[in-house]
Amino acid sequence: MKRAVTIQDISCFGKCSLTVALPIISAMGIETAVIPTAVLSTHTGGFEGYTFRDLTGDIPGITSHWKKLGLGFDAIYTGYLGSPAQVEIVSDFFDSFNTDENFIVVDPVMGDSGKLYSGFTGELVDGMRRLCSKADYVIPNMTEASFLLGIPYSEENSEKHTKELLKRLAELGCRYPVLTGVRWNEKEQGAAAYDPVTDTYSFSFGEHVNRHMHGTGDIFASVFTGAVTLGKTLPQALDMAVRFTTGCIKATLPTADEVWYGSCFELCLGDLIKYVNE
Repeated sequence: MKRAVTIQDISCFGKCSLTVALPIISAMGIETAVIPTAVLSTHTGGFEGYTFRDLTGDIPGITSHWKKLGLGFDAIYTGYLGSPAQVEIVSDFFDSFNTDENFIVVDPVMGDSGKLYSGFTGELVDGMRRLCSKADYVIPNMTEASFLLGIPYSEENSEKHTKELLKRLAELGCRYPVLTGVRWNEKEQGAAAYDPVTDTYSFSFGEHVNRHMHGTGDIFASVFTGAVTLGKTLPQALDMAVRFTTGCIKATLPTADEVWYGSCFELCLGDLIKYVNE
């Protein structure tokens, strides 16, 4: 049985980060270990008065215990990291558990719509850039790509621009850059990837739904990580992640006003298992 570890925060209510990654990767038939970086009563998007407990100080102890146990992982996947200190500790985790037989996925969760999330600074961006240099796969959205590359955010989203961003992301040192939120017209939205070894690009698109839903980036990254863990090719993993994310968005539309805190991915897990077995 394949085994992955995902390192990110957990919201006790709300569909994002670990509450998305754990069930999705597990449903794909992969043993999924977790390192929570923080515990929140709810996620921060739209809720007020939420509680927050920083678990940064617990991560080195978990790492040390796992090393003593001789644990290993086929995939190491990181999501939201809340501080430069966490980024550095996770970098040390990579050094401890990365091998020639496994791979690292970094989803550099930092911002959207051209802006960093509240509380994030240039120091965190610098740290995330260094973390990406250790990754096999990085999965930024358009905003995160612009911060990682130190270039102005642009609303332009042409094929040429997408390819330029992917090539520049590869220059950070990652093996395969993947870019989400790719839109070249009003009808489709998807993702793109680049293989620097073969100098080839992969693209996958689904129907564009003009509705923002919390946690869709986490859904995409989780499915992508699971697919690669199971031996899917880069184009196959890209297509599986786009199809499932699009399906989750559509499944949520009938109750979107009620389920404003996340998408109804649970309703689509059966489809995900079918994709895995195709």
